[in-house]
Amino acid sequence: MKCDSPLPRAAPPSLIVKPRLIRQLFLPPLILILVIVLGYAAYRVSEHYGIQTLSESGARQLELHARTVESEISKYTYLPSILELEDSVSELLREPSPELQNQVNGYLEGLNRRSRSRAIYVLDTTGRVLATSNWRDSDSYQGEDLSFRAYFQDAIRGQPGRFYGIGTTTGESGYYLAHGLEDKGRIIGVAVVKVRLETLEERWQRARLEAFVSDENGIIILSSDPTRRLKSVRPLNEGLKERLARSLQYYWWPLNELVPLERHTLTEGVEELTFPANASVDQEHTQVSYLAQNRQLADTPWHLTLLTPLEDLRREAANQGMLVAVACALVTFLLIAWNERRKVIATRLAAREALQAANDELERKIAERTDHLRASNERLKAQIRERRQAEETLRKAQDELVQAGKLAAIGQMSTSIAHELNQPLAALRTLSGNTVRFLERGALDTASTNLRTINDLVDRMGRITASLRAFARRGEDKGQAQLSKAVEAALQLLAGRLENHSLALHSNFVDATLGIDQTRLEQILVNLIGNALDATQAQPLPELWLEGQVLDERYRLCVRDNGHGIDSEARKHLFEPFFTTKPGEQGLGLGLTLSASLAAAAGGSLSAEHPDNGTVFILSLPVIAGTAPEPRTEAPT
Repeated sequence: MKCDSPLPRAAPPSLIVKPRLIRQLFLPPLILILVIVLGYAAYRVSEHYGIQTLSESGARQLELHARTVESEISKYTYLPSILELEDSVSELLREPSPELQNQVNGYLEGLNRRSRSRAIYVLDTTGRVLATSNWRDSDSYQGEDLSFRAYFQDAIRGQPGRFYGIGTTTGESGYYLAHGLEDKGRIIGVAVVKVRLETLEERWQRARLEAFVSDENGIIILSSDPTRRLKSVRPLNEGLKERLARSLQYYWWPLNELVPLERHTLTEGVEELTFPANASVDQEHTQVSYLAQNRQLADTPWHLTLLTPLEDLRREAANQGMLVAVACALVTFLLIAWNERRKVIATRLAAREALQAANDELERKIAERTDHLRASNERLKAQIRERRQAEETLRKAQDELVQAGKLAAIGQMSTSIAHELNQPLAALRTLSGNTVRFLERGALDTASTNLRTINDLVDRMGRITASLRAFARRGEDKGQAQLSKAVEAALQLLAGRLENHSLALHSNFVDATLGIDQTRLEQILVNLIGNALDATQAQPLPELWLEGQVLDERYRLCVRDNGHGIDSEARKHLFEPFFTTKPGEQGLGLGLTLSASLAAAAGGSLSAEHPDNGTVFILSLPVIAGTAPEPRTEAPT
């Protein structure tokens, strides 16, 4: 007896589930931590190199604007010393007099205008203003005692006076340049030039540059942001505050400190400062960080500080960090997808044979279905050919039916047409015999009159036969027709019936060019007017109205009569072929059917309305673009 080999024993479920459970629990948090760490590292690296680039660019800007400020200040330094060259200034300081004072005031006024400074004035050795360029103004410095000003005290000692302060008279800030005026080696007075530096602030604001200038006391005297002006960039002790208050250098300004929320020193002369955001300018952030770079201005104790916002840099760094994090997540996702795909491929290889068998079966069914579709397609093509032949036969039959309708209408009108032709023929017979006798007698004038009458009668007969020829010819599917010509032709064809019927015709329509064949439009009008004549036969005062106008690029023509009308039962079959309400052999029942068919073929319609008295047929047809409708009104006939 042969024993079967033992089956392989399956591993315990706990040993199979545990590695997969570990992957599901710990792999996502590890991937998330890795993505966050790499994104933050990319953010810090991008921020570091971005600050380096901003620092290099800011250093160039700082140097450029520092030289601009130095140039703006230095162009006025020569101005006070020029006053030593003016004799009238020296004479006024030695021996003051009203005449000299007026002379020097005029000189200073002209010099101030040419140099475009704020004010130029001269002080004696006691600090009293003897002459000034603004002597005409109500807030003139004339006679003021400015001996307490630091620039006067420096200049009277022979030193250059450089001073920024707020005027005690006008409350206006300015930069003062003072120079001691000498005569024979001794100082006899002081010349002072006041300059306004607000143009620099205006340039910074136009260039959207954030910068400020602080003086030797650490007070901001120029700033692109007005809210920072006259604030201290460093702490002020009580002694310094008291001294500044006594000097009135900044008038009574409180001199608050501009304290940053955060301060980090990056390199020498470069700091990162964080200030509260200006709510009126930036409503999106509560605080703003800047890269601050400063440089001392030449020949002054002042410092120029350039502030470069870091918001765009940090936003770019955050984008870089986010991009790295997304790239890391994408790579991790691709690795996981590749691993899962490897597993899927192994599963697919196992199922390939079954799929191949199913594919063979599907191909067999597709081949069978293709044969069925091919046969159905052939049958459908045959049906389409038959349908086209039927449509062509129907169209030809319709054309023949239309022509038959015309011939039927001509047959109905034959009596009146014969009457129309018999009258001119009888007149021709009489006139021709009379003309021969008048010629024999020599009455040439009378014979000429008879011949002209004969010519008019021949023309009349020609118009009648021409109207019949035009009405009888076959129309085209497409074309254009003049409404007025169609109405005249229809009335010409029905002239005999109109005369015998004593119908009052009211024409009130706008002439237009319509999108239908001229002959077909004439046939429709002949049918509609002929039906109106039949409907008003029993009326003592028969009337017919032709009214039409253009509405929404379509022409609406109403043919209205005051006849007996149409009963409710006949209205249901009004446009059916071979239906007629006329007695005997008077009608074939094709007139309205053919008229509606011809209107529909041209893209229009024919409908009927039934008022209390008579019937109204409404013909709607497209109007040819580019034609200007002309009003046409005729008196009743």
